[in-house]
Amino acid sequence: MPQLALDVMLGTWGKSVGVWLTAVVAVTVLRTTGIASDFRFDRDTFAFANQTVFEYHEGHPSLRRGSSVRRDMYKRHCFVLCRTAVQFKKFARFDPRGVPLDDASLAARLRAVTHRAPRAEPLPEDQRIVFPGYTDLREMSKARRELVQLNIGHGWPSYFRISNARMIFQHSARYQEETHACLNAALARGQLFVGFLTTFPRLSINHSLLVYKRKSFSPNPGVETYFAYDPNHPESPRELTWSPHTRSFSYQKDWDFVGGYVRVYQVYGKLLQ
Repeated sequence: MPQLALDVMLGTWGKSVGVWLTAVVAVTVLRTTGIASDFRFDRDTFAFANQTVFEYHEGHPSLRRGSSVRRDMYKRHCFVLCRTAVQFKKFARFDPRGVPLDDASLAARLRAVTHRAPRAEPLPEDQRIVFPGYTDLREMSKARRELVQLNIGHGWPSYFRISNARMIFQHSARYQEETHACLNAALARGQLFVGFLTTFPRLSINHSLLVYKRKSFSPNPGVETYFAYDPNHPESPRELTWSPHTRSFSYQKDWDFVGGYVRVYQVYGKLLQ
C-alpha cells in the first residue's frame, strides 16, 4: 500500500484500523514467504563482534573502569557491519576454489563492495565482485579479520547521520506501525531490513541490527517475531518482536540490553535514510 494511502487511513480511522491493517499485512506476508531472502546467519554475517563503548551490568551501561582489561578496540561499527552485510549479499560472490588475494588486492575489492549504495538493486551473478579462496563472508572475516575491519568503513559517521533525527521527531505508535509494515513488505520482497534501535532519551540502547527473516511460529498469539543479525553477537541470531496490541517493538534481553521496548527506524532503505 502506498505511504500516502496508509497515512490517510490511519489518520481517518485511528488506532483500531491501524491494528486491522497490520493484521492484513501480516497475512499477506505469510502468503508470500516463498520469495524470502536466502540470507543465512552462519554464512552471511561477520565472524567478529562489534565491541561496546560502555561496560554493561544487567543491560545497564556504565563507564568502563580504569582497571578493566583492554578489549578489542573495534567499536561503534554496528551500522557499518549491518550495511556491509547487505552490500556483500547484493554485490559480492565467493569462489572457494580460487587462490586468496594478497592484502592490497583484497582491500581494493572490499572497498569496491562497500562504496556501492546498499539500497541499490543486486548485481547479476556474473557482474559481482569476486572473493577467491573463501566459502563465504564469515569464513573470510575470520581469516582476514583485521584487513576486513580496516577497509569496510569508519564507525564515527554513524553518529552524524541525518536520519538519526527521527528519534526526536518521529516517535509515535503510528510511525512504528508504518515501520512494521515496511519491515514486512521488505521481507516479502526477499529483501533485508536494517533497523536503528533506540530508547531515546534513555540510553539503554542506541544500536543497529539487520532483520532477515520472520519466525514461522511465535509462542505468543498475535505477536510477530523476527530473526536478526546483531553485530554485538556474532555467535547466534537475536529476536525482534512486534506487538499489534501495544503497536510497539521489543528486543530480547542480553548482557548489553535490559530487554523490552525499543523504537525502530529503517536505515539504508532509501536516500538520506
